[in-house]
This record gives sequence, structure tokens and C-alpha cells, in this order.
Amino acid sequence: MSNQGQSPNVKKIYDLEERTAKFGEDVIEFAKNIKKDDINRSVINQIIRSGTSIGANYMEADGAESGKDFKHKIAICKKEAKETRHWFRMIAKTNPEKINECRRLWKEVHELALIFSSMIKPKK
Repeated sequence: MSNQGQSPNVKKIYDLEERTAKFGEDVIEFAKNIKKDDINRSVINQIIRSGTSIGANYMEADGAESGKDFKHKIAICKKEAKETRHWFRMIAKTNPEKINECRRLWKEVHELALIFSSMIKPKK
């Protein structure tokens, strides 16, 4: 799918390999800017693990050995995306000053979860 014809300010990445990798990078950069205290350390670790595993699991799906294997790995991508949404909610709660960044990243991971859902839903 081409990005041509869209407003230059509204550029979407349709390459899921790149999009999931970029999301993982964004999660890492976001996490670097959260204060490191007793509550946040655990949540930061969780969001980095789930947020970066989306892309890793997508790479696994891309190299799947069968259709069943592909669907299974895409289902893991969806599960990790949903978990990442949860951690953004927790970070927003413990760091109200980060709520706008959490919303932006939450929206992207929500879109990824919807894409993965559409890839594994049964065809009619």
C-alpha cells in the first residue's frame, strides 16, 4: 500500500515489520524518560518487554512454517499488544505528567492489536 496521496503530516507506515520495530524503539525512548522509583522500575521493565516483543513475534510470524504457525504467532503479537496497552494505563496512573505520551503510544499499540486481530479472524 502506498503512502502517496496522504497529507504529509498524516503519514502511516503500512510495513508491519517497520511499524512494529518503530513502536518498540518508541517504547524504549519513552521508558528512558520515566523517573526510576520503586513503583516505576517494575512497570518500565514490563512495558519494555511487552512493547518490544510485538516486533520480535511479528518477525517470527513472518518466517512461519505453516498457516497454523503464522496464526499462532500473530495471536501472540495481539496478546503482547494488549498487554502493552495495560502497562501504558499503569504508567499514566503513576506518572500523570506522561499521560499525553501514554495516550499517543496507547493509540498506536491499539491499532496494532486491531490489525493483528483482523489477520487471524476466521474468514466468512
